[in-house]
Formats: sequence, C-alpha cells, structure tokens
Amino acid sequence: MDNKKFDVVVVGELNVDLILNRIESFPEIGKEKLAEDMTLTLGSSSAIFASNLSALGARVTFLGKIGDDYFGQLVIDRLKEKGVDVSLIVRDPAAHTGATIVLNFQEDRAMITYPGAMNELTIKDISREVLASARHLHFSSYYLQPGIKNDVGKLFEMAKGLKLTTTFDMQWDPAEKWIIDYETILPFVDVFLPNEQELLHLTGKATVSDALQKISGKSNVVAVKMGSRGSLLLDKGKTNIQGPFLNTKVVDAIGAGDSFNAGFVFKFINGADLEECQEFGNLMGAISTTAAGGTKAFTKYGQIMKIAEEKFGYKKR
Repeated sequence: MDNKKFDVVVVGELNVDLILNRIESFPEIGKEKLAEDMTLTLGSSSAIFASNLSALGARVTFLGKIGDDYFGQLVIDRLKEKGVDVSLIVRDPAAHTGATIVLNFQEDRAMITYPGAMNELTIKDISREVLASARHLHFSSYYLQPGIKNDVGKLFEMAKGLKLTTTFDMQWDPAEKWIIDYETILPFVDVFLPNEQELLHLTGKATVSDALQKISGKSNVVAVKMGSRGSLLLDKGKTNIQGPFLNTKVVDAIGAGDSFNAGFVFKFINGADLEECQEFGNLMGAISTTAAGGTKAFTKYGQIMKIAEEKFGYKKR
C-alpha cells in the first residue's frame, strides 16, 4: 500500500433520483397515472459508483458540485453513510442540486433529468494536488457535464502524468449526437467502460466487434457491459466474454452498470487480473438488481458477499 490518502477520486455529476415503481403504464398527455411505490434516493452514475465502491472497502473521495439545498444535503448524507469522503464537494448557493425522475414499467424505464449544479463543474475546480491524493481517477457521465466535457482529455492526461490509473464511463447522450473526441481522451484511459448501446452509438457501427475495431489503436482496455448477456473485455486485441450472474427476481436495474464499474475498479485497484475484474463487475451489477435504486444492496463488504454467495453461488477468492 502506498501513502496516498485515497484509493479513488471520482469526478462527476451529483443528483437525486425520484423513482416510481409499479406504475400502471407510461404517462400520456392529459392523463394521470398511479404508481404503487416511490423511492427518493442518491442518484447519478458517478455517485452510485462512488457509494458502492466505498461499501466494498475502497477509500473514495468525490469531487463535484451541488446546490445549497435539501437535495444537496441528501446527496452529502447518503455518500457519508457509505463512507465516501465529501470534503471536495462544492455547495453552490447560486445553483440547485440536480434531480432525475425515473419511471419503471415492467422491464422498461423512462427518465427525465434536471441537471442543475452538475452543469457548473469545470476543469478549474480540479487541482493537481487533489488528483495526486489518490491512486485512481474515475470519470463518468460525459454528456451531462457541459462545463468540463471539453477538458476531459486534459483531466485524464493530468491524472496519467501524476501516475494515477484511470477509468472512464461516458454514459448515454441525452441529445443522441454522440460527439466526443475519443481519439484524444482514450489514450489516457486505462479501462474504458461503455455499455453495448453506447459503444455502438459512439462509433456508428452495427456490431460490437466493428465498434471495437474502430476504436482500436486509440483505446487501451475496453470492458463492454451487455446487461443480461454479461460483458465483453478487449485487451491487447484479445476478447473475453464473461457470462452473467442472472437474478430471476429483479427489483430494478438502476445503477447496475455503475455497480459493474464499482466491482471492476475494486478488483483493478487491488491488483487482480482483468478477467477477475470483469467477473466481479458482472457480479456487482447483478447484486445491484436485488434492491431498489442502485445503492441499497450495498452495505458492507461482508453483507455484499453474503448476497453474492446466497443468491448467485459466488465463492470469495
């Protein structure tokens, strides 16, 4: 173990999720629908990742912006409950904390997000000293952070210059334009973590193999999340398909991809080989689906591994 204060610094967006489950049907203009269940919880890809990674036992700090409001305090409280360091989070009294409304209907979902303070984070908010306090940098939700997205390449380049390892999950583009200078960013990313649809949209290709071929030469390791079909890992031209841990009683799939990221990075920073990282990522993604909201299944390492063994037959290595 080195003398770094943190294992991982997460730079990203912060918001709450208002989740409506067991709804009659999706909304229709001029009509009112009922939901039988509601959850207000910590949202955002970056925060779910940080929360679940901390619950696994990593030392995690978070750098982002929130408003000085009730939702902002909820974000702070939930991160602190999971052991995430919140000293770097900026509370901006001129902004409102973002919120996402999530409608879950059977196996489908629809979301609408108010970005709020997540628009305001810029590269000027991130110092070399902050990055140097950690061993690893994770950045998520490129398209939801207009204040910093054009400088993400600089962020990763700065991190690599400070000898950090790095991971990047670009997430979905709400505008569906998929404009990103990945040729500049990916050379400084140790592991790129898109899901299948995001990768296809990014590259404009019809198959994962063609998409990976297009970014080869720019990317290092790529781990592609494929939902109930598991994941695919590309490393030095070789691929490995890892089957899923299937949950037959899914509560919801919110945060499953972020939980995959948390499992993968947890093993990665602890020196595991990439295929073990991939398998553990699949496992954490499955565990996420056993409770609502993306973080409720993640308490402490021992309890998480108890779920892994009892529900998925996984034996600790």
